[in-house]
Amino acid sequence: MEFQWDQDDSYRRLKWFQKENKRRFRNTIYFFFRPSDRKTDLLKINLAIPKTFKSTIKKEKISFCKVKIGGFESRTKCLEDIPADIEINTDESGLRSLDIYPYSPIPSNKASYAIVLKVFNPKKSGLYQFHSFGQPKGKSFSSYLGSWTIVID
Repeated sequence: MEFQWDQDDSYRRLKWFQKENKRRFRNTIYFFFRPSDRKTDLLKINLAIPKTFKSTIKKEKISFCKVKIGGFESRTKCLEDIPADIEINTDESGLRSLDIYPYSPIPSNKASYAIVLKVFNPKKSGLYQFHSFGQPKGKSFSSYLGSWTIVID
């Protein structure tokens, strides 16, 4: 069950998976981009990190890959790393975001992709909402792709 304070029609819930949801534990979080989440080829992906998600994010612990989404009988795993430039941005107000620039556009095919973060969970438990924006091929601006709500106990 997922609860939204402001039920907005423009909100899109995206799938995610995390290996550990306990406070201060080492965690691997997969932010999925399924075929239904991508309408066109993507040149750039932006991941907005909530201000309250107080965890150290290192560039070498971030990856972008083609992924096999697990289920009841199989595990979630990266099938192939996608070469990309990754930038971590912090503005004056303390908001952080990741910009991912794949070397070749991410196609709008039947494959699923994921941003993978290897981090230590924050000290505070709660709900953390991450938002994603993507720049489609042929456009000069990014548009909203969807959001993930991560739970830390």
